[in-house]
Amino acid sequence: MLECGIGRSDCHNPSRLMKMYRSSNFCLQPPGDSFTRRSTCDSILAGCIPVFFHPGSAYVQYMWHLPKNYNKYSVFIPMQRVKAGNVSIEEELMKIPARRVIMMREEVIKLIPKVIYADPRSKLETVEDAFDITVKAVLNRVEKMRERMLQGKDAMGGEPDEEVTWKYNMFGVIGNHDWDHFFLRTDVKDRNQPQGSMSREIPL
Repeated sequence: MLECGIGRSDCHNPSRLMKMYRSSNFCLQPPGDSFTRRSTCDSILAGCIPVFFHPGSAYVQYMWHLPKNYNKYSVFIPMQRVKAGNVSIEEELMKIPARRVIMMREEVIKLIPKVIYADPRSKLETVEDAFDITVKAVLNRVEKMRERMLQGKDAMGGEPDEEVTWKYNMFGVIGNHDWDHFFLRTDVKDRNQPQGSMSREIPL
């Protein structure tokens, strides 16, 4: 653990942080001011298994860069269960067999190129970095839109509503899901209506 109290500077020392990450099997990634946090990438760079408490922290944010099968490289513990005292984070992590921890850390290490920007002077011609993956995904999206336009269709036709894009990209369908309560809207009259709760078919 690092001392982060008043007058302490350990938490602002990158080398100390990375040393702690490298020596840890699991790195907790609770939401802060936003769902995402820089330390998610830091923990991956250190080969430390990220532990998420909200799907918006990584799973639905970095779908171009991280595997859909999030159980291979991370641990997910719903934050509501933790807040309610229904689950112990330490006990949940200790349930994971040592052999599986090793396999998960190996998967995390495989993700390193996908979350960094390679130095242009480096010789990584056969490895795609975060920039390569992003550009490739954007170009694929543009190409699909161009094909629709050539067919006389709406360029955005078939695209799910922005609020439920995470469902379609993660699971290929839009409908009720166990994660709906994580994304409840608070700026509409019906505050209990989850985003994308109505089932619909999306043409390909």
